[in-house]
Amino acid sequence: MNRKVNVLVFPCGAENAIEVFYALKDVVNIEVFGASGKSDHGEYLFKNLISDVPMISASDFLDAFRGIIEKFRIDVVVPTHDDVVLKLAECESRIPARLLIHGLYQARVARSKKTTYQIFSGMEFCPKVYSQPSEVVKYPVFVKPDVGQGGKGAVVIQNKDDWDKLILNLEDYVITEYLPGEEYTVDCFTDKHHVLRFVGPRLRARVSNGISTRSRIVDLSDELKSIAQTISDRLKLNGLWYFQVKADSNNQLRLLEVSLRVAGSMNLFRGAGVNFPLLAIYNALGYDVTILRNNFALEVDRALVSRYKHNIDYEHVFIDFDDTITHGDDVNHEVISFLFHARNSGRQITLLTRHAHDIYSTLNKLRIHHELFDKIIVLDSIEKKSNFIDKNSKSVFIDNAFAERKDVFENCNVPVFDVDAIGVLMDGHR
Repeated sequence: MNRKVNVLVFPCGAENAIEVFYALKDVVNIEVFGASGKSDHGEYLFKNLISDVPMISASDFLDAFRGIIEKFRIDVVVPTHDDVVLKLAECESRIPARLLIHGLYQARVARSKKTTYQIFSGMEFCPKVYSQPSEVVKYPVFVKPDVGQGGKGAVVIQNKDDWDKLILNLEDYVITEYLPGEEYTVDCFTDKHHVLRFVGPRLRARVSNGISTRSRIVDLSDELKSIAQTISDRLKLNGLWYFQVKADSNNQLRLLEVSLRVAGSMNLFRGAGVNFPLLAIYNALGYDVTILRNNFALEVDRALVSRYKHNIDYEHVFIDFDDTITHGDDVNHEVISFLFHARNSGRQITLLTRHAHDIYSTLNKLRIHHELFDKIIVLDSIEKKSNFIDKNSKSVFIDNAFAERKDVFENCNVPVFDVDAIGVLMDGHR
């Protein structure tokens, strides 16, 4: 294939879809597309965004999805939700692209915890499962949806009397032993030859709304390796996947679930060199892959990241130097990043400064090339920066000093920004 590989992330707005975006956005031979049926964070990231995709339950979904594949010449589809994995598996023969799925049987097993536990019944790592409350001999027990993820809808039943308070259709739930110990997610990759190539456990150190927001790489035990091998072999997996386990009161690990999609915190192992989405894509394209992992301690903590939309139409950036491009004696790398973002977008950059020393010498000392700027203007102590900005230009002004921003705002009628607000002018589109 001479052109880039077109990869579609669907749906593209959830945490794990964002991980796929960051895993692939800088790969030189891949063009990343995002698709979604609703307005979500994907529209802030994906330059190639396809909106208003019908819900997978809609009668016109398949025709619409096939149309997207053909119109944008999509080569590989990365499903990011368990229901989408199952839907695409059901339609695989009618979709003209490679799908990062393991097969219909595998998708059905992974989507149902009851089926998963039936498949692995009798294995030491399978938890004790009760078909009905009357079978429970030891409390507490854990009740969770048969079809679900992230612990949503799960409850702990402390004693017999709690069943009377439970307003649930238990046919849609699974009852298991209560597991009080540590919880781990184990990220895995099985290649196209069905050889388990990578097993990476991480501790779910902090969890918010079912998402692991703090994870730490832990050593791979023989127990975890054996569980991974058993799951991979029995389900005949092919691609990226993960499973979750939790320790019982005797510190023995018990299976919670198996999932056949990207996990958001796979970025932890990506930081160590294992790019799961990229491995899975090359694997799906028929390549034999090599996995290179750095062996160092690594922990990740995730929090909300803000991205912005604005209606500022600007072609020229006017920016201060001292305490704007610099921070103390150092360079403010976030501001420098923005300046290159502006440069890559074809915008002009003018440096407006009252720097007390020779500005070219200082730029050289800080390893900032003067040609980053289209123009460098050095003002004396009484000149106003507003005098150097065309009042009719499509410009923005960035300066850490309030008085300077006030002057430009009142006299030039252009948007003004302190350093802390520079993120408004950044976006994820390259």
